Amino acid sequence: MSEFLWEKSYPNGVKWEIDIEEKPVYALLDESVAKWSGQYAIDFMDKRITYAELDDMVNRAAKGFRALGVKEGVHVGLYLPNTPHYIVCFFGVLKAGGTVVNYSPLDAKRELHHKIEDSNTDFIVTLDLEVLYPNIAEMLRETRLKKVIVGSLKEVLPFPKNLLYPLVRSKEISKIPNDDNHLTYKQLLANDGKMEASPVLNPAEQVAVLQYTGGTTGLPKGAMLTHKNLIAACQQFRTMQEGEDGVLIDGQEKVLAVLPLFHIYALSVIMNFGIAGGYEIILHPKFELDDVMKDLNKKKPSVFPGVPTMYMAIASHPEIKNYDLSSLKFCASGGAPLPLEVQEKFQKVTGCRLLEGWGMTETSPSGTSTPMTEKRVSGAAGVPLPGIEIRILGVDDKSIIMPTGEIGEISIKGPNVMKGYWNNPEATAASFVDGFFLTGDTGYLDEDGYMHIVDRTKDMITSGGFNVYPRIIEEAVFEHPAVAEVTVVGIPDDYRGEAAKAFIKLTPSGEEFTLEELREFLADKLGKHELPAALEFRPELPKTLVGKLSKKELVEEEKLKYEARKKAEASA
Repeated sequence: MSEFLWEKSYPNGVKWEIDIEEKPVYALLDESVAKWSGQYAIDFMDKRITYAELDDMVNRAAKGFRALGVKEGVHVGLYLPNTPHYIVCFFGVLKAGGTVVNYSPLDAKRELHHKIEDSNTDFIVTLDLEVLYPNIAEMLRETRLKKVIVGSLKEVLPFPKNLLYPLVRSKEISKIPNDDNHLTYKQLLANDGKMEASPVLNPAEQVAVLQYTGGTTGLPKGAMLTHKNLIAACQQFRTMQEGEDGVLIDGQEKVLAVLPLFHIYALSVIMNFGIAGGYEIILHPKFELDDVMKDLNKKKPSVFPGVPTMYMAIASHPEIKNYDLSSLKFCASGGAPLPLEVQEKFQKVTGCRLLEGWGMTETSPSGTSTPMTEKRVSGAAGVPLPGIEIRILGVDDKSIIMPTGEIGEISIKGPNVMKGYWNNPEATAASFVDGFFLTGDTGYLDEDGYMHIVDRTKDMITSGGFNVYPRIIEEAVFEHPAVAEVTVVGIPDDYRGEAAKAFIKLTPSGEEFTLEELREFLADKLGKHELPAALEFRPELPKTLVGKLSKKELVEEEKLKYEARKKAEASA
């Protein structure tokens, strides 16, 4: 019997102790196919795919990958938006025995290059879109990549969209070479699918996914997420919903997938969680408010994981009263802190519970979640999920465990926590104390076990659910010939939660430029989500006593400005 503070806050029937099943991630799909083969697994732009059809495509993809030489130790990149290709290839790679490496379509070219080389990615799957394929064609010439598998939207669209798409969107489609370095998605699946799935003999050791994360100390690091890590995260989320207060019924739910599946939050909380429960996954390539509102109204999803900006946009929709959102059983907000005013406004206009959770790439991203009980704890990120221990450690002395209610660095231990960083034993060793992963976030646990996040000790900016790393922006800005010094900080943003602001000191001969000019200069160096949203020139930038650029004063200034503006708006 556990004696953790938070267990008393669990829903009735939910216990902290949990036995994680020793099985591969692809077993989630196999088990659901056995139970719900005729039910729908995917809805993409009105093209619906049953679990049996998905299983057939996954098996053929697995056989196709194996023919290419994919096996244990071989890394396959997915450079895809939310289309059926992603789900098929994710499970196909795992069934073939390989490891999935997730790539974001928002990645700048230098980040793509680093990830491909660092992760030893041999094959990559993408689409024939102008916004995607040319980047990979360049990587094929410049990196270790052996082969590119290229899919097309026309092969996953329903009739007549599949016929109209190539005609209407011809300018958006790339011409793909017919050579040994390329394979079409159709060719990958051109087999009978008859093969034995690669056994995963040690789920706690075999890496299923390399998920890149970053920080303020340099290039992104690959978090090694094992089969057991991802199974644990899925079981933890499901267990929290299985108590007497649970509202989800296996084989009957629909989950709205607007968050990108290449992000660990969506991978676990939408795809794996949805597949495990036999849900229908309604895929959206990106968040378009009107499209989301139409699907909420027409297709009746019951679960909608998202980030605060999405819920704010829905709650502020001018015609929200014309939409029926009654099918929603609950929404789960993650990826960024959830402002209380957003939570209250969304719940008021929709009548749906908006639950907040916290997790990290390194935790698969299981961590804490708001229980489905009547209790409301303002400003909290929920309680630790089953099987997870949270310790609050001294910020300066990690040997000290802080008492209840006192602020320290949040550390986490559980079967969902990564094996370590790929090819980076030093960073791995520095990230763990007594088996607990150091998150770099500060916060405290209250007497009921609810976790309150106070601040980040790292300088990472969370903007619209995306992790944005100031160091990467600073290095790109510094390439501008007029820039002598630059500091980038996160500033409060009503829509995105946080946005990047660049503070610049010019060279003696440097002339000021506009924010638009800076963003144009950075366009080929950074992802769109990394481009600064604000710019300020200063004759001098704050520094520490030893001469290092200091962010602390700038962050405080921006916070005070924001609070003063909000106060003025409230009294106006």
